Amino acid sequence: MLLHLDSIKADPLGFLIELLYTIPAVVCALVLHELGHGYAALRCGDPTAKMMGRLSFNPLAHLDPIGTASMFLLGIGWAKPVPVDPRNFKNPRRDDLLVSAAGITVNLILFILGTVLSVVCIRVMCPNDTLEMISKVNESSASRLLMRASLFSGESIESYLKGLADFGMVDRIWLVYLLRFFGVCCTLNMGLAIFNLLPFPPLDGYRLANNLFFRGGWQINPQTLRISMLLLLVLNYATHWLSYALYYAANGVQSALLWIFLPLFGMA
Repeated sequence: MLLHLDSIKADPLGFLIELLYTIPAVVCALVLHELGHGYAALRCGDPTAKMMGRLSFNPLAHLDPIGTASMFLLGIGWAKPVPVDPRNFKNPRRDDLLVSAAGITVNLILFILGTVLSVVCIRVMCPNDTLEMISKVNESSASRLLMRASLFSGESIESYLKGLADFGMVDRIWLVYLLRFFGVCCTLNMGLAIFNLLPFPPLDGYRLANNLFFRGGWQINPQTLRISMLLLLVLNYATHWLSYALYYAANGVQSALLWIFLPLFGMA
């Protein structure tokens, strides 16, 4: 779960700070996901989203109250689906596939961008001699240690880097707040991308599977779509299996991506 409600009483200030990181990250992830669908549909010949005012960066045009709350509490959520009329597509099956993949693609781009910016923050804050010193104390690479800690346990990395700053070993300590924000963005966007890849109606993965394997012939009525989403949420709320699976999947993808980016910044 992204936000633990029990922490309100235990640490009200910490909970408020966590909200300040999480709110803009959730809004960006959901709004840009839907904009991706809308712009892809427009490029494929369907202006429905544009005519209905959905090609807007205004969060009020996209956010669904229940889906947004679920994003905060369960780590999975959704926005209002962008209206699409497949009859306007130039190539219906291909274009429906492209529109369905567009939102996931946007979240993956945001995930990669957040990872790159996180590496840049660490590179700017930590001089070479600081990284070398940490490497002598820890078995793993200092840069990898810092990156993994920053992206998946932000509170610990804040204390860690601030402690190093007290000894003059870290520069521009204010960047730690950007690092924390980028970490939240990475986790949210990768989790949202993987969640939407599930071939479960009404997620994007269902539409992708429908076009790839059933040639668009697997049609489900709107009421069944709502029921299936409700069942998915109830199951996740009862067991948290999906939230944890998305978290660890994002962790694994993040680790693999670091093998690519860290050497580019001289931090392997």
